Amino acid sequence: MKVKENSKLMERKMYDVTAPNASTGIINGQSSNVLNWDDVRYKWAYPLYKNMLSNFWTPFEINMSSDSKQYVNLTEKEQDTFNKIIGLLAFLDSIQTDYSSRVAAYLTDSSLAALMATLSFQEVVHNQSYSYVLSSLVPKSKQDEIFEYWKTDVILRERNDFIVQGYEKFLDDPTPETFIKSIIYDVILEGLNFYSGFSFFYNLARNQKMVSTSTMINYINRDEQLHVYLFCQVFKAVLEEYPQLRNEELESFAKNTFERAAQLEIKWSKYIIGDSFEGINESDLEAYIKFMANKRLNELGFDKLYPEYNKNPLPWIKAYSDVNSGKSDFFEQKSRQYTKVSDENGFDEL
Repeated sequence: MKVKENSKLMERKMYDVTAPNASTGIINGQSSNVLNWDDVRYKWAYPLYKNMLSNFWTPFEINMSSDSKQYVNLTEKEQDTFNKIIGLLAFLDSIQTDYSSRVAAYLTDSSLAALMATLSFQEVVHNQSYSYVLSSLVPKSKQDEIFEYWKTDVILRERNDFIVQGYEKFLDDPTPETFIKSIIYDVILEGLNFYSGFSFFYNLARNQKMVSTSTMINYINRDEQLHVYLFCQVFKAVLEEYPQLRNEELESFAKNTFERAAQLEIKWSKYIIGDSFEGINESDLEAYIKFMANKRLNELGFDKLYPEYNKNPLPWIKAYSDVNSGKSDFFEQKSRQYTKVSDENGFDEL
C-alpha cells in the first residue's frame, strides 16, 4: 500500500468488525485489533516475538552475594562511576517504557502493538534489575540518591534532554514524519546511549569484578538488540508506505541527529569513564561510539557517518555481549539455553 498524504496519526481502534485481522497498513490503516499470529501483515513479527520470549528473565535469577562483598572494595572512582551509570540506565529504561507504549497506540497492526507491549514489559524488568542490584549493594538512602542523579548531573541531563525533546516533538504532533524521526531518537537511545555504560560493566567483569552485575547487563544488552531491530523494522515499514518521506532531508536529519548524539555520548563517556580504568580508555571509547553510530545508521538504511570507523575498537566486548545458544553462561557458568542475537553483517565490522 502506497500512501501519498502525510496526515495526522490516528490511534488504533479498540475493535473494528468491518476490518480484517491482518492490518491494511502499519499506521493509519484498518485492523479488527484481534491478534491472530497466523494472520498478520508482517512476516517478521512472529519470529521476533518468539525471540523476545526466549530471552525472558528476571533479576531474581542472579545471586548478588559476591558483588555485595566486592562493591565495598571497589575504588571510590569505580563506585561513583558504577552508581552514576546505573542511574543513567534507570532513566533511559523508564523513558523507553513510556515511549514504547505511546508508539503502540498508533500502530494499526495488532501484532506490532503486541511486540511493543512485550518491549515495554522488558523495560520494566530492566528497571527492576537496577533497583535489585542497588538494593544488594547500598543502603536505601544511597539508592534513592542514585535514582536522582539524572536530575542534577549537568552532563547527564544534557544528553537525556536531547533524547526526550526528540520524543516530545512526536508526542506533541503525531504525524508519519514526526513518528519516524522519533524512531531515530529511539535507536540512538537503545542502540548508542547504553553502550559506553555497558562497556564499563563488561570491563569490570574482565577484571573479575562485579560479575553478577555484568551478567544482568548482558541480559539487558540482549533485549536491547532486539528492541533496536524491532524499531528499525517499523521505521522501514513506515517508509515503504510513505515513500515520499525517504528523501535527502530525512537522511540529513538522521546523520545530524546521530552526530549530535555521538558528541554527547563521547562527552559523557569521557566524563564518567575517561582514562581512569585499566583496560578501557577515552580514545577507544570515542572510536567505539562512532563505530556504533555507523552500525545503527546502517541498520536504519543510511550511509555511515564516520567512514573511517569500520571495525569495533573494543573487540573483547563481543565475548561479554554475545552468548551462544546452548553454551553455559559466560559469567556464572550456569546451565541455561540462550537464543543468540546477532546481525548478519557481523558485530565487529561494517
